[in-house]
Amino acid sequence: MKKIVSTILALALVLTSLTGLFTSASAEAFAAGYDGSEVTIKFYHTMGSNLTTVLDQYIAEFNTIYPNIHIEYTSVGGYDDVRDQVSTEITVGAQPNIAYCYPDHVALYNLAMAVQPLDELIDHPEIGLTAEQKADFIEGYYNEGKEFGDGLMYTMPLSKSTEVLYYNKTFFDANGLTVPTTWDELEAVCAKIKEIDPMSIPLGYDSESNWFINMTEQYDSDYTSATEPHFLFDNETNRAFIKKFREWYQKGYVTTQTLYGAYTSGLFVSTTEVKSYMSIGSSAGATYQRPAANADGSYPFEVGIATIPQVSNDNRKVISQGPSVCIFKKSNPQEVIASWLFVKYLTTTVEFQAEFSMASGYVPVLKSVSENPVYADFIAKADGGNYVSALSAKVCLEQADAYYTSPAFNGSSEARDQVGDLLCACLTGAGDADEVIADAFEKAIEECEYAIW
Repeated sequence: MKKIVSTILALALVLTSLTGLFTSASAEAFAAGYDGSEVTIKFYHTMGSNLTTVLDQYIAEFNTIYPNIHIEYTSVGGYDDVRDQVSTEITVGAQPNIAYCYPDHVALYNLAMAVQPLDELIDHPEIGLTAEQKADFIEGYYNEGKEFGDGLMYTMPLSKSTEVLYYNKTFFDANGLTVPTTWDELEAVCAKIKEIDPMSIPLGYDSESNWFINMTEQYDSDYTSATEPHFLFDNETNRAFIKKFREWYQKGYVTTQTLYGAYTSGLFVSTTEVKSYMSIGSSAGATYQRPAANADGSYPFEVGIATIPQVSNDNRKVISQGPSVCIFKKSNPQEVIASWLFVKYLTTTVEFQAEFSMASGYVPVLKSVSENPVYADFIAKADGGNYVSALSAKVCLEQADAYYTSPAFNGSSEARDQVGDLLCACLTGAGDADEVIADAFEKAIEECEYAIW
């Protein structure tokens, strides 16, 4: 499917080079800013009713400033559904004005050069971002928009998530266990947990792909590059940490979503004999890591949340995820300018960021949201029970300096999939460890290169 979509967009690139359909608006077209004309902006996203309620409120407030900019939004489904819908519409020039996106989606759209670079809009003297607004963004979130190899800005961060370490605080406290901050410490804690509860699988890790990519960042080891050669992850450092994880798996220390067959939060909140006492998963899924309440409203155990373990606390790295927004090129520059004004409003309005984050479970992209009275009160209630989402958000904000994003290019999504698959293959493969690992890495590289061939 990915190869078919890429082929369609490659064809679209040829067509657009002839028709000029996606010609980027010139600096002169942006110079005068918004002229007040009536424009309709189509926005594709994945929001449910709880979030569109917040969105509706702020669209109404946006329209008090710009009454002639009409926002029409559509909840397309999941993130991949947005990608597929936009990819299809790009081929006939019918793409929306704005869409939720992940970096690999933008790389795909840009095979047809359909995404509007934002640099001239961001730096515009009247409608751009002020120095204070730029500085207010959490750096790792903002910089994601420039991870496309050409130095241009293609996306703005809307709301973000990451991974955190959930742990059974009640169990840890009762057994004198220390929350691990490094992978070496985690290995030692897993060994102790197995001694205390031999039936347990001490750690569940939801995303195999994230685990692999996190490790390459923490080791400062090669993963991918936005420029050729793209796929650099078959190296000695990466094979070594995979071999270590294979040993952990064989000792019963760890499982993953694929190997467990479901999100490992189910193992973490389990009341059966087989359970875990640590789980690494999305910060936005904190309520799924909390056990069901007892009849009296209390919880079987208190949830603790911490930063994921590191190779070294001198090089802290935690993956940045969650939706950004991109703006698509249009023949009418006023549509592009109006789209920018709306994107700017959503991403720089502290009140929207606060309310949207509390409703979604994602974290705001602005530092100053922590000073918003409503959001500050929300964070102040953080605990391992009723306000576990606030506790998750608090941890995310405290580790803001550790966030990173990977290079985005046609094939970066395939690389994510392949390193996740190879991790599982290496953990479970029968035979000599070095041979199993070497074969899995070689196959993954071949699959990545074939996908963009």
